[in-house]
Amino acid sequence: MNLCLKKHLFFSLPFGVSNNLSCFSYFSTLSSDKISCVNDADVNVVFARISGGSSEGEVVQSLLSDPVCDSIRITDNFVDRLLYRFKNDCKCALGAFRWAQSRPDYKASPELYDKMVDILGKMKKMEKMRSLIEEMNADHLVSLNTVAKVMRRFVGAREWKEAVRTFDELEKFGLEKNTESMNLLLDALCKGNRVQQARELFCKWHIPANANTFNIFIHGWCKVNRVEEAYWTIQEMKGNGCNPCVISYSTIIKSYCQQFNFQKVYDLLNEMQQEGCAPNVVTFTTIMCFLTKSGAFEEALKIPERMKLVDGCKPDTLFYNALIHTLGMAHRLQEATRVLTVELPINGVQPNTSTYNTIIAMFCHHLKEERALEFLRELENSPFCKPDVQSYFPLLKLCFKVGKTDEYLKMLVNDIVNKHHLSLDLSSYALLIHGLCRANKCEWAYVIFEDMVRQEITPRYKTCSVLLQEIKQKNMYDAADKIALFMKKMKTARTFPGE
Repeated sequence: MNLCLKKHLFFSLPFGVSNNLSCFSYFSTLSSDKISCVNDADVNVVFARISGGSSEGEVVQSLLSDPVCDSIRITDNFVDRLLYRFKNDCKCALGAFRWAQSRPDYKASPELYDKMVDILGKMKKMEKMRSLIEEMNADHLVSLNTVAKVMRRFVGAREWKEAVRTFDELEKFGLEKNTESMNLLLDALCKGNRVQQARELFCKWHIPANANTFNIFIHGWCKVNRVEEAYWTIQEMKGNGCNPCVISYSTIIKSYCQQFNFQKVYDLLNEMQQEGCAPNVVTFTTIMCFLTKSGAFEEALKIPERMKLVDGCKPDTLFYNALIHTLGMAHRLQEATRVLTVELPINGVQPNTSTYNTIIAMFCHHLKEERALEFLRELENSPFCKPDVQSYFPLLKLCFKVGKTDEYLKMLVNDIVNKHHLSLDLSSYALLIHGLCRANKCEWAYVIFEDMVRQEITPRYKTCSVLLQEIKQKNMYDAADKIALFMKKMKTARTFPGE
């Protein structure tokens, strides 16, 4: 079987229990991602020659000694796809990269070097990353983009002082210490919650700041929940002749929203407008979402009217999605439906999958499965968007809530994997396994568990534990042994997703 289709192996489930087990298989037609896989035949050849866990040197030797690999024409596009395939395996990525470099008729582009640097940094192979940077520098390939990746990865690896050292050595790479390069370091530090250190360095260097510099600090202070510092930065920004933009204000507004401090939110909205900086649709969407989250539904529903007072501020798809959610939470289902069926078309706004998912979830929350199913079918026929796994998630939950775990559940799962060729995610697998165990259908739950493992999706430890208990009660000894062994391996590897 084509290795790139490994994640899409057939999915077969029994839709009854005991001696009434039936199954269906997932044989999808070629979707766009599979078409790209077909065009990746050469990439698959290389992928097949590299065993997991190989060292960089072993990867190079295995590819050099293979006559089929030797016949492959190396291009930047081919190497780019190889690096994407091995983005989470730096040994194989670097081995494949070195193998490509060994070909006399090929020279990797600076962009591919940058990708290789990023992969090494992501996997915290800092010494190898440094070596590759030195190699690039010898060929004058280090750019500001390279440096940005290096500094970001150092900060991510909790080696922020190395990021600063990289900035200090910019001249060694033929680059300047200026506002642009300083902003790259400040951004890396702030995103890594090193805002105080970033601030101290900024004050020390005396490099001129621009609006982007201050926006980086605003975002950083908000990220570490020091919103008053972020607001002070707005004033500092004005003092330095830079005009705060809608992003500057909206970042602080979001932080106040997260604190449910809506008085501060409204004060800042008023200040924005007094300063001639009009809020945009993102600002209003954020406020409405958090008002809804706080339970202030009626206050949230005043936001659309307030937005109308701002010239040129028009609702977009995300705003309408938030409005539908708010109306649903306020038990105003008819108005929520009208937003989708009337307001969006009138205003020329196209719905997306999330629009339908929101309204499907709303009807499921109110136990109106037929209405939810109507909108699911409408989504299937939409010219703008198609269902994803999340479209089905509320309906699957509702199946277990109302006890429809036979034909109706069978239809939904069949639609997911056969009709729409979707791959279940961790949450969907867990929902099915837990729900079927509660419904006394652990045989089916175990088949789903096996498929989940086959798709290389690691179950939550709790999911395994629940299934194991149910399997034991059914005297399914072989299955119980397999689950117990899997759990033992999980404990050894300490890979408990979502725990």
